[in-house]
Amino acid sequence: MAANGQVEMTWGDGDQVFNIAKVGVALELEAKCECGVSEIFDRLRTGRWWLNDIRETLRLGLIGGGMEPPKALVLVKRYVDNRPWAESVQPATVVLMAALVGVPGDDIGKKPAAERTTEASQAPSSVPMDASSAPPSTDSPQAAAGTPAPPTN
Repeated sequence: MAANGQVEMTWGDGDQVFNIAKVGVALELEAKCECGVSEIFDRLRTGRWWLNDIRETLRLGLIGGGMEPPKALVLVKRYVDNRPWAESVQPATVVLMAALVGVPGDDIGKKPAAERTTEASQAPSSVPMDASSAPPSTDSPQAAAGTPAPPTN
């Protein structure tokens, strides 16, 4: 079961788990980047990023995903600092997007399958025939009969 905002992807020297969606981690990211998470995301997305937008998103994402801070720093130094920086823009964007909009498999706000099944079995099996989802007509009776309605100003 994936945690809120958790994403696993291949980055650096293998498959890594990232999670920036923890409040303490996100607040530290904002402090390091001197702006809000959505601004960091926007800068990454539009190519106006600062180096810390990439570095700190990935480093703190690794820590939020369960990695020890010293190991996360080693990976960031190896795969961000010592590589072309633009290589890490896309992974950092994915980490932030997972926190902002979630990822498939996030169970936040979802009911367990057994509870959903019980609710479905208790739902009415048919809709009354006189129920209509169409909005009521705004045509006057004359317009509906084919006679033009008087203009309204």
